[in-house]
Amino acid sequence: MLACSRTALLALGLLAGCAGHSAHTEEARRALDRRDPKSALASLNKELEVSSGKELPKKVSGDNALFLLDRSTVLQSLQDYTNSSRDLETADKQVEMLDFERSTSHEIGRYLFSDDVGPYKARPFEKLFVNTINMINYLTLGNLSGAKIEARRFAVMQKYLSQVDKDDPTVKLLGPGSYFAGFAFEKTNDFDEAIHYYDEALSCAPWTTLDEPVRRLSQYAGYQSPRLTKIVKAGKAEEIDPDSGELLVIVAYGRVPALIANRVPIGLALTAAGMYLDPVQVQSARRMAGQGLVTWVNYPVLEPAKRSYANPSISVDGKTSDLDTITLVDELMRAAYKKGEGAIMASAIVRMIARGAVGAGVGVAAGKGSNSGPLGMLLALGTQAALAAADTPDTRSWATLPARIAISRVRVPAGKHTVSIRAQGVSREQQVEVAKGGFAVVNLTELSQ
Repeated sequence: MLACSRTALLALGLLAGCAGHSAHTEEARRALDRRDPKSALASLNKELEVSSGKELPKKVSGDNALFLLDRSTVLQSLQDYTNSSRDLETADKQVEMLDFERSTSHEIGRYLFSDDVGPYKARPFEKLFVNTINMINYLTLGNLSGAKIEARRFAVMQKYLSQVDKDDPTVKLLGPGSYFAGFAFEKTNDFDEAIHYYDEALSCAPWTTLDEPVRRLSQYAGYQSPRLTKIVKAGKAEEIDPDSGELLVIVAYGRVPALIANRVPIGLALTAAGMYLDPVQVQSARRMAGQGLVTWVNYPVLEPAKRSYANPSISVDGKTSDLDTITLVDELMRAAYKKGEGAIMASAIVRMIARGAVGAGVGVAAGKGSNSGPLGMLLALGTQAALAAADTPDTRSWATLPARIAISRVRVPAGKHTVSIRAQGVSREQQVEVAKGGFAVVNLTELSQ
């Protein structure tokens, strides 16, 4: 009986489960909330087993690819644009897309033991943001060639995302990347490509700072659309002083909600996810719940919002600069998650059914072998608890993406200018020089929630 009691206690302990990947980024996220990106960088370097942000880990696949994505935005917030770009490009080659097929062994792991077994499958908008964030890096560095390469990669993902599900709220996240891509091509006098990207950006949001470029470029570009034609007819192209230049100010602020583990009673889960299960699966789940083999369902949820975000402020040479459309990355993520929550919960129930069947099988076998019903029950409980503990919901995600992206675009006389930005309680003042007919890009990335 003592052994049986120990088995029961072990089973109860194992039922606590595991928080999964998000536990490994919690320290970095808390540091960002303290507005301490250097400590966040140190935490991520520790996970990657490197001593600084200048180093890549020996292994760049698996969860390390996600740690590199997280580190890339932290490095950007520290204005280390070169190493941020390197991390993004390295991780991009390792992270699979959501529709890639896993091997049979990975599927077994996903449904029987754990939802975070096997290669990470990035949500499409995460792959999209690899290119968007990297365009910010290249534009800030003044590297138009690098920005155009990222723009072409972005276009591939853009086409995929727009074709997969046009009703997906995250389709609206195409806007900033299309804007940056158009800017890169405009500044290299590739007007057809530029205006095409601007049209894509305008399909997502009414970027008022694009009215002037659209009217001006339409005089030279062959590409047209009803949306662009409407802008052209609404006003005349402005006369541009050839001795002037442009400032593009990009503010990436806040942080998207991380995925965290959540447990709900099986009855509540069946109510929420029943439409995504076939009748046999529902019947199996209810039968196992009645037998006490399945009681809880583990699945990933987005952490709750901590506060609302105030708009950032930008000034150039002491004069307030208007913000263009602010992209609400976090809210679009929540809307997309809500749309798919039932299917996510259904997947968790399917795994619970599989584990319940294993637990029941062990109980029957133990009862026959030992002629001890209570012993068989306890062994089944121990097996079921062990399987439940191994079921760590897939909380892998790019947890340091900015929650909002704001853009300001100002034409200025050639020469030196002072740009002041304030977001999330953080201020940055930067001196920039704009050449005749040239441009400068200033960025503030502040990742506190």
